Amino acid sequence: MSTTHSAETLNGSVISYAIWADDGRRLAEFYAAALGSDVGQPYPDEHGNDVAYPVTVGNTAYIFSTSASFTAPDWPGQDLPFHMDLAFPDVAAAEKRLLELGANKPDFQPGGEHWTVLLDPSGQPVCISQAQPS
Repeated sequence: MSTTHSAETLNGSVISYAIWADDGRRLAEFYAAALGSDVGQPYPDEHGNDVAYPVTVGNTAYIFSTSASFTAPDWPGQDLPFHMDLAFPDVAAAEKRLLELGANKPDFQPGGEHWTVLLDPSGQPVCISQAQPS
């Protein structure tokens, strides 16, 4: 016996990404600088303490939240739930600036000439590559 369901197709859109770290403000400041944006008005927790820091790029918000229980992934030995890929017109200059902002460059670089892996200030991988001409 076959049951047919008439389901509406959903047409949602992503409006924000939530990213946890040991220091949400520091991570928000890092990505705001990387993305040419600013850190917005923080969101408080139920006790009034600022714990989440938005960075808006275009129509998308990245919310960097402080978590006391956050542990950086053991990359590359551990699978990642997600990571960011960022593209820059001048990758060498971007790498230099991101390192100045608190990123680290691990020895393991699986991208060859295609991308470079950095670890952001929270220890989470972020890949940087050459921006494609528009």
